[in-house]
Amino acid sequence: MAPSALFLLGLLLAFLIRFSHSDLDSVCPRTNTSFLNFTSHFTMVQHQLRGRFSVVDDCSFRVSQFDLLSGSDVHWWGASGLTFQNLTDGFLISDSSLNGTYQNDSFVVRLRSNLTWDRIKVVAVWDIPTASDFGHILLRNSSLNSTKVQPQPPTVLENCKVLSDNYRIRWSLSEGGDAIDIALEAAVGIQNYMAFGWANPKASGSLMVGGDVVITGFKEDGIPFADDFYISKYSECIVNEDGSAQGVCPDSMYNATGSLGATNNSRLIYGHRKDGVSFIRYRRPLKTSDSKYDLNVSSTDSMVVIWAIGPIKPPDSIRPIYLPQNHGGSYGHLRLNISDRVNDCLGPLDAQDKEDQDVVIADKKEPLIVSTGLAMHHPNPPNPGKVLYINKKEAPVLRVERGVKVKFSIQAGHDVALYITSDPIGGNATLRNKSETIYFGGPKAEGVQASPTELTWAPDRNTPDLVYYQSLYTPKMGWKVEVVDGGLPDMYNNSVSLDDQQVMFFWTLTEESSISIAARGEKKSGYLAIGFGREMVNSYVYVGWVDDSGKGRVNTYWIDGRDASNVHPTKENLTYVRCKSENGIITLEFTRPLNPSCDGKPECNNIIDPSTPLKVIWAMGAQWSDEHLSVRNMHSLTSKRPMSVLLNRGSAEAEEDLRPVLAVHGFMMFLAWGILLPGGILAARYLKHVKDDSWFRIHVYLQYSGLAIVFLGFLFAVAELQGLTFASVHVKFGMLAIVLAIAQPANAYLRPKKPASGEPASPRRLVWEYTHVITGRCAIVVGIVALITGMKHLGEKYGDENVHGLSWALIVWFLMGAATVIYLEYREINRRRGRLVGRSNWVLGDGEDEDIDLLTPTRMANKDSRISSERMEVQLEPLNR
Repeated sequence: MAPSALFLLGLLLAFLIRFSHSDLDSVCPRTNTSFLNFTSHFTMVQHQLRGRFSVVDDCSFRVSQFDLLSGSDVHWWGASGLTFQNLTDGFLISDSSLNGTYQNDSFVVRLRSNLTWDRIKVVAVWDIPTASDFGHILLRNSSLNSTKVQPQPPTVLENCKVLSDNYRIRWSLSEGGDAIDIALEAAVGIQNYMAFGWANPKASGSLMVGGDVVITGFKEDGIPFADDFYISKYSECIVNEDGSAQGVCPDSMYNATGSLGATNNSRLIYGHRKDGVSFIRYRRPLKTSDSKYDLNVSSTDSMVVIWAIGPIKPPDSIRPIYLPQNHGGSYGHLRLNISDRVNDCLGPLDAQDKEDQDVVIADKKEPLIVSTGLAMHHPNPPNPGKVLYINKKEAPVLRVERGVKVKFSIQAGHDVALYITSDPIGGNATLRNKSETIYFGGPKAEGVQASPTELTWAPDRNTPDLVYYQSLYTPKMGWKVEVVDGGLPDMYNNSVSLDDQQVMFFWTLTEESSISIAARGEKKSGYLAIGFGREMVNSYVYVGWVDDSGKGRVNTYWIDGRDASNVHPTKENLTYVRCKSENGIITLEFTRPLNPSCDGKPECNNIIDPSTPLKVIWAMGAQWSDEHLSVRNMHSLTSKRPMSVLLNRGSAEAEEDLRPVLAVHGFMMFLAWGILLPGGILAARYLKHVKDDSWFRIHVYLQYSGLAIVFLGFLFAVAELQGLTFASVHVKFGMLAIVLAIAQPANAYLRPKKPASGEPASPRRLVWEYTHVITGRCAIVVGIVALITGMKHLGEKYGDENVHGLSWALIVWFLMGAATVIYLEYREINRRRGRLVGRSNWVLGDGEDEDIDLLTPTRMANKDSRISSERMEVQLEPLNR
């Protein structure tokens, strides 16, 4: 080729290169070179994001060791700051998307056209549909930091080792080499522990025995913990009678005299719970001063380490600490040299259950209280400082049923208008030029606690499976609404919220003398128990849980004490038994007869009377088993008081002590049926021989006083028990006694005229006399039976401890009364016999005509003989003269 041609070709190439560089400069001008070589680790927010970020040049950055769980529409995002407003007002910084799962990946990302680093203060991984921050880095001027490497987030450590498919350990040695930072990471439930430690090098048997381990987990309020434990025996921690501890116990239980700092040499540094994965970081010294319960760790030698994961038992009245339970086979050991550089954790942990927030299930009778509060654990960061609460729970998942009306009591403030929308961000999507469908609520759905607004929403068949409750004025204050087909409120006729609104109780009374019952917890738990009684002791209990095989179980028990040995399994006739756990929420269902058809067993006394308030209590705990019950089965949450469930009325009320109320009712009825009314009858029967008509006045005053007290006692009981039914034997006898008692004044009002002196009684008069006497005496007998059955009813349904003694006292009282009547009757017979022998001049009609024994068969004969005697005296009188 000629030199001139080569020269021209070189000029052309130079022109093309210069043109290319000019084009790049116009797309990504060099305006801020202070960020070059800036390096930082991502701060994890969601989706198990990890990775290393480095600025390559003015137009691109590199991401390495990048882990991320997939999202829906994820992009690189830029913002001017980390505040909620800054992030939500951010912008796309790259055309590259992140829709997929990344496992230890490395790649270069190019900025969008005409975008420079001086406009970006925060680089985030952003899910656009939900406006969610998965993780971010804060850009800093690298020229101000000689190392050009920013401080590492607490989730980043130098080494990582896989212990099992869902369990990892990360660690870094401190700069001085005298301590080690350890992070335990596992895809387990929030009610599970993570344990890691060193085996005793002198152990001859099990590697666990003699091990120095740290137990980590999350408390019931979501706060992480890391406690130092020592394994003296391969069993759960127990305390012997002499106060010594054995098993897997905290060092503080072995060394009761030592301070907490001396016994727990592990210091919690950081912990979080994200996407169903627990992460807890703590620090422990390599050398320890506690040679008895702690082991020295070598920074250079290989040592045997042990690990385990399993359920943890929350504190209770017996043990005020969190104690690990049986690991269920999830444990192991390996040799580890902490000075080695290890990183075999490729990719993020992916938990099956990623949702940890509370679930509120709407009920057609109980309103959902909507309020606002501080954002503590909002499930969709970033979020404003104030978010929506439902039933005092922060941004829970709200679950509603199609065709079932949902009642909201809106108390969130005048600046928060509730609405149900198809937009996951809310805040009036039209302001963001987005379309949305509003299913409920709007500007008028606002109120305050002093003046709440109550509105009702009925999701229909056209409502999508997933919608969102949000504020009309501020985005991202609410969260998800799950719309499902049917459920417990549709299956059962009645439902109430039990004490503390932690358990919903459902029931339906059937025509076959049986009752269908369901209970659902409002908190995550290992089991749910409901009992019939004032407290767990002396109650019949139904426990629902899901066993290790995933099968739902419901067992019945009789509890007569506070220890595990006092929980006695029973065999009740339960049908249609079901139990399930959804995200840790336990629901149990069963049908049982109202009156068990058996005899001689404790469960035979478990009778449900729909006319009497049913005392219902509940309890929750971490774990249950159908046999070998122990302290670990004791509950960690329980109702503070029973609820009186009125089965016939379909309502409930907090249990109050009804025994004083029933005591007043019983005393009034005893005063009437045990003293006043019988006293009036005795006056009419045995005081007619006294002068004038005092017996009659006593009879009338006592009878009317007794009737007044009976009426007041009846009204008192009906008002306090909120209703009257005739299902119980006591009520039936009581109402019959009242009817007979009321018939007496009506009978007295219709009394025929008494015969004149010397005249025989008319048939109507005789019928009235017999009716009056028989009705009165039957009323007394029925009233006594009502008193005795009332005492029995009190003992069976209200568990009064003094009922047995009071019942015997009542029986003795009536026996004494019967003995008194027998004695008075004996004296009356002798008195009348003496009058006949003495040929008394007393004749019927000289006083009140009631001065007779209507039930004596010789009444007419005696009367005729007295008349004949008078006539004989009259006939013989002239002869005497």
